[in-house]
Amino acid sequence: MKQNVGTIERAIRAIVGIVALVAAFTTLNVMAGATLGIVAVVVGVVMLGTAAIGWCPPYAIFGISTCKVKSAE
Repeated sequence: MKQNVGTIERAIRAIVGIVALVAAFTTLNVMAGATLGIVAVVVGVVMLGTAAIGWCPPYAIFGISTCKVKSAE
């Protein structure tokens, strides 16, 4: 897997993931089985996962990359 998520986007994804997980467990009642809380957990986990590995499957499908390309010198 070639990385297709840039450094700034990885940081943003990590922040969004953490915020989604915190919201799910504090205000969206995920422990009570609330649908919005479950969605927030899924979004949070996916965002943190893609931030950690630097690869986004939809980006790969559509040929998108926010990584800076290193030139071969």
